[in-house]
Amino acid sequence: MGTKNFAALAIGSLCIFIALRSQAQQAQLWLTKPDKSALFAQQTTQLNFSKLNNTNPTILVNDKINYQQIDGFGYALTGGSAMHIVRMSKESRSALLKELFATDGNNIGVSYIRLSIGASDLNERVFTYNDIPDGQQDLKLEKFDLGADKTDVIPVMKEILTINPKIKILGSPWSPPSWMKTTYDARGGMLKPEYYQVYANYLVKYVQEMKKNGITIDAITVQNEPLHPGNNPSLLMVAPDQATFVKKNLGPAFKKAGLTTKLIIYDHNADRPDYPISILDDREARKYIDGSGFHLYGGTIDALTDVHNAHPDKNIYFTEQMVVDRPNDKGISIASPVKRLIIGATRNWSRNVLEWNLAADPENKPFTDRGGCPTCQGAVTIDKNNFTRNLAYYSIAHASKFVRPGSLRIASNEPESLSNVAFKTPAGKHVLIVANTGKETANFNISYNGLLVATTLDKGAVGTYVW
Repeated sequence: MGTKNFAALAIGSLCIFIALRSQAQQAQLWLTKPDKSALFAQQTTQLNFSKLNNTNPTILVNDKINYQQIDGFGYALTGGSAMHIVRMSKESRSALLKELFATDGNNIGVSYIRLSIGASDLNERVFTYNDIPDGQQDLKLEKFDLGADKTDVIPVMKEILTINPKIKILGSPWSPPSWMKTTYDARGGMLKPEYYQVYANYLVKYVQEMKKNGITIDAITVQNEPLHPGNNPSLLMVAPDQATFVKKNLGPAFKKAGLTTKLIIYDHNADRPDYPISILDDREARKYIDGSGFHLYGGTIDALTDVHNAHPDKNIYFTEQMVVDRPNDKGISIASPVKRLIIGATRNWSRNVLEWNLAADPENKPFTDRGGCPTCQGAVTIDKNNFTRNLAYYSIAHASKFVRPGSLRIASNEPESLSNVAFKTPAGKHVLIVANTGKETANFNISYNGLLVATTLDKGAVGTYVW
C-alpha cells in the first residue's frame, strides 16, 4: 500500500472513530411532563456524556449485566376496540394504526397485542365460537366459527400486520362455550371435567383458524382472571384444575396438533403467586408451560420475582392493567403507571407489558352487562373518525418506540425517587426510562462507561433517554 493511501485510510478511520465516539457520548430525550407541556416529545437540549464532578444522585447503567429478553409493549385489542377502529374511514383508520404500530417518525411502535378468545367484557355482546341451543352438545366442534371476530378483530389485525408483520399476539379466553360449564352461563361457573378435552380441542382450533386468516398466535393464556368469576364473561378455574387441564388435555392437544403456540398459566393478580408456583411444581404440567402471566389489580409487582425465583427457567409476562386518566385532572399522572408497570414489571423479570385496552368511545363503550367495565378508558378515545390520546398511550409509548423486541434488560441502580429501568436494543442502542416520583424537581446524572450526563426531570415527569 502506498504512503498516500495509507495516510488517507488512517485519516478516514480516525474520522469514523471520532464520529462514533461523539455519537456514543450524546443522549436524546423524549419527555412527558405532568402539566402536558410535553407529551412524549423529543427535546432539543444537548445531553453530552463527559467527565463531570457534582453531588447529584447518579443512575449507573451497566450493560455488562444482562437480565431477561424483551418481547414487546402494547395493549389488548378487544372486540370493542376493533369495532370502533373498523368503523373509521379508511384514511382515518390507516393514520391511527400507523401511529400506533409503525416505528418511524412520530409513531410509537407498539409491538405486542392481546386478543380475547371469544368475547371479553369489552365487547358489545357475549359470545364464544361454539354457541349452540340449550341442551345440545358439539363434541366434534363441527359448528365452531370465529363469528363476530370476522367483522372487526380479524380485519383490524390484518391491517396491523401489514404495518408490523412481526408483532407478537397473545390470546386469552374469558369463558368456554356455556354448554361446557357447570352453570350453563357465560358468567362464572366451572369447566365440567367431561369437557376438558373438548375445550382443549376448541383452543387448538382457535389457533388453527386464526392461522388460516393469516394471524399467528404466539401464545395463549389458559384462562383470563381464573379467580374472578364475577366478570361477564368469566370462568372460575382453581390452580389444581388448571394444572390437570394443562397436563392431561391442553398441553397434549397442542403437542398432537404440532402447534408452537406457547402456553401461559395464571393470567391474574400479583396477590396469588402461589397459584402459578403450585402448577409449575407439577412436573407433568410444567413441561407444557412457557411461563406465567400477571395483572396488578391486587398484590405488589415484586411477586413476579417470587415466581421467577421459584422457577427461573420459566418466563414471566405482564398481561393486563387498566390505566386511565383521573377524572377532572387537567394534567397527566404519567409517573405512576410508568413506575408500576413499565419499570416495575420489567425490573421483576417480565418480558412484556400489556395495558387494558387499546380503544373505546367517549363513554368508554362498549362493555357487557352484568359485569362489564364502564370505567375502562382506551389508550385512545375514538369519536367517529377522530381520536385523542390518553394516559395509557403515553405510558406505553415511553417504552414501545425504543425498546424493540429482542432488547435485553440491563443493570441500573435506583436512587431515591428516580425509578428507572435500562435496556440494550438489538441495534446496540441504550434506553433508560426514568420516572421522577419525588415531591420536587430532580437534578441527576446518568453514568455509562465512566462518563456522565447531567439532566433534570420535573416532579411527576417521565423521560426516555436513548444513546
